[in-house]
Amino acid sequence: MEVVVVKTDKELEDAFYVRQTVFVKEQNVPMEEEIDAYEKDSVHFVLYDGDKHPIGAGRYRTFDEYGKVERICILSTNRKGGAGKAIMSKIEEYALTSGAPALKLNAQTHAIPFYSKLGYEVVSEEFLDAGIPHKTMIKKL
Repeated sequence: MEVVVVKTDKELEDAFYVRQTVFVKEQNVPMEEEIDAYEKDSVHFVLYDGDKHPIGAGRYRTFDEYGKVERICILSTNRKGGAGKAIMSKIEEYALTSGAPALKLNAQTHAIPFYSKLGYEVVSEEFLDAGIPHKTMIKKL
């Protein structure tokens, strides 16, 4: 597996492919909510398997005093074996080099145990985003 910071149109297409597969097709998030106004302001990441097929994606942007981690997703057939941890590690590494003091993310409630293992702490009550229950989590760097 290899996580890359998106630099080419093809890599961005690969990231969008994974996001659309997971969020739009699997979770029924409307396309207009998935691809939003923050795409151009974000740094995108894509995770490739050993055969260079895209299997994961995420994005990072600055929000207030935080680095904001968003759109973390892994194709359903690849959700075991460290794929999520790999993409999160790369984003955290990027955030450290850009000087973010802490990271913030809105986790789907079923994913809270995953993020907790990576050192994130819940800091909000449950809320709905695209009809899916979430909680905000923060990790100090």
